[in-house]
Amino acid sequence: MIELYYIEDDPDIAAAVKEYLEQKSFRVTVCATLAQARQALGHHVPTLVLLDWNMPDGHGDRLCRWIRENWKELPVIFLTVRGDAAHIVSGFRDGADDYVVKPFELEVLHSRILALLRRTGNVAQQYLSCDGIRMDLNRRAVTCHSEEILLSAAEYELLLYLLQNKGKTLTREKILAQVWDVNGNYVNDNTLTVTVKRLREKLRHPACLKTVRSVGYRMEDTL
Repeated sequence: MIELYYIEDDPDIAAAVKEYLEQKSFRVTVCATLAQARQALGHHVPTLVLLDWNMPDGHGDRLCRWIRENWKELPVIFLTVRGDAAHIVSGFRDGADDYVVKPFELEVLHSRILALLRRTGNVAQQYLSCDGIRMDLNRRAVTCHSEEILLSAAEYELLLYLLQNKGKTLTREKILAQVWDVNGNYVNDNTLTVTVKRLREKLRHPACLKTVRSVGYRMEDTL
């Protein structure tokens, strides 16, 4: 299913677009402010972002630049009123992939979305995140609040396994089997304790990495 974040402060327009695209089997989340969009993106990366230029808490180019800093290939389509040529040029400079001029036909918007996704694919699958921690799987890069963090191979695989199962409690036995024993390497239980400790230190002791006493660990959003 295509997941789409639609940043739009006009409730009537947002409702019409949401209803139409959901009839086309999209999953649409509407954000009425740039702040709401940032929070939503921090929890989960969608397939594509529809971004209105004029928002009550600023212009869409601000959010577009922030998206590009964190998810370089995430498709973004600007929605802008007719005649805002300067805005459109600025939008492409800040990383937007396409634009649609208001007022627009819903069929046209749908076709432009599909055309963009044919070019980009579902790049959201390469990104995992929890609170301010983000992983770019294609680049094997980890950032914490936009600062790149260098992890050992074991730390990276541990974080990857936790994020792939975000919201689930993983037992120590499962983690050891997945991160170490799957490669035929024997390790003792203390190896996991030490690796978690080092990972926490590098990620600034994040609240989202939780210890489930006598069981294991869980990653879950707290912001």
